[in-house]
Amino acid sequence: MRYTKLGNSDLNVSRICMGCMGFGDPNNGMHTWTLNEEESRKIIKAGIDNGINFFDTAIGYQNGTSEQYVGRAIKDFADREDMVIATKFMPRTEDEIKNNVSGQEHIKKMVNTSLENLGLTYIDLYIYHMWDYNTPLYDILDGLNSIVEEGKVRYIGISNCFAWQLAKANALAEKEGFQKFVSVQGHYNLIFREEEREMIPYCKSENIGLTPYSSLASGRLSKMPDESSKRLKEDYYATKKYESTEEQDSVIINRVIDLAREYDVSMSEISLAWLQTKVDSPIMGATKLKHIETGVNSVELKLSEEDIRYLEEPYKAHDLVGVMADNKAKANDSEKVWVRK
Repeated sequence: MRYTKLGNSDLNVSRICMGCMGFGDPNNGMHTWTLNEEESRKIIKAGIDNGINFFDTAIGYQNGTSEQYVGRAIKDFADREDMVIATKFMPRTEDEIKNNVSGQEHIKKMVNTSLENLGLTYIDLYIYHMWDYNTPLYDILDGLNSIVEEGKVRYIGISNCFAWQLAKANALAEKEGFQKFVSVQGHYNLIFREEEREMIPYCKSENIGLTPYSSLASGRLSKMPDESSKRLKEDYYATKKYESTEEQDSVIINRVIDLAREYDVSMSEISLAWLQTKVDSPIMGATKLKHIETGVNSVELKLSEEDIRYLEEPYKAHDLVGVMADNKAKANDSEKVWVRK
C-alpha cells in the first residue's frame, strides 16, 4: 500500500479509502444489500491487514449501524492512532428547523451521536455530507470550528458541493478564523467526469484533498455488460443515475474491458488505476474479500499516457444526477445560505 498526505492536513491516508456504505444492518435502513456485522468485520479486517487505514462512513448509513460496525472493528483489529476515520453528518431536519435548533446545536448533536456510534473519542475527518440550504453557512462553519476546538474532530471535509460553494465557504472560514475544509468527496469516475470542469482544478490550486465516491460507477466499471449484482438490482439510485447515458458510457466501459484483458487484470483495477492518476484516495466500496485485493493491486498498476488517453477520449459531457442535481436546483432558488442570523 502507498500513502499520501490529505490536502492541507496532517492525515496520512492510504491511496485507497474503504467506503463503508455497504456495512450496516440490512433490516435497519434504506438499503437491503448491506452486510451484517459478522461479514462487515471480515472485510474491514482484510482491509487493515492489507494496509488500508482510511475508512469512510456516515451517520446516515443504515441508521448509524455502519458507524457502529466500523468503530467496533477498528477497536478490535487496529491501533486507533494508525487509522483515519471519516464520517459525515446530514443537514438539519424539518423538526429541528421548526423548533429553532441552530446549525451549531445540530452539528454538536450529530458529532456526539457519531462518536457514540463509533465508540471513539475523536473523528479524524468530519464531512459536511450535503449542502444545507436552510441553515446559514456561518452557523455551519462556526459549529464545525467549535467541535474541532473541543478535540472531537481533527479536520473537516465536504461532499456533494460545487466549486463555488467550497470557495465561498473557505473564504468565509478564513475571514472568521474558522477551520477550513481540507478535502472534497464528489461524484467522479471514468464515465462521470464533470468534476474536472471546476472542482478538481480549484482543489489542485488550493491543495484540497480529493476523495471521490462512486469510483466504479456503482459497479458499471467493474462488471461485464451482462453481469449484475444485488445492489444493482435493488438500489434504485445506483441504477437510475447512469441510465440516461448508458449508450455513451458503454464505449468507455468497453475500453476498460480491452485494457483489463491486455494487462490481465480486472476491470476494477483499470478503473481505479485511472483514478489514482487524478485524485488522492478514491473511495472503494467493499462487500467481498476480493474487492480488497482489487483495490490494493490498483495502487501499484501504472497506466501509460497512451492508456489514459484511450480511456478518456470517448467521454461526452453528462448532466448532473442524484444529489448534485438536487443541489443545483436548490442553489438556483436560494441565497439565504450566505446570511448570518
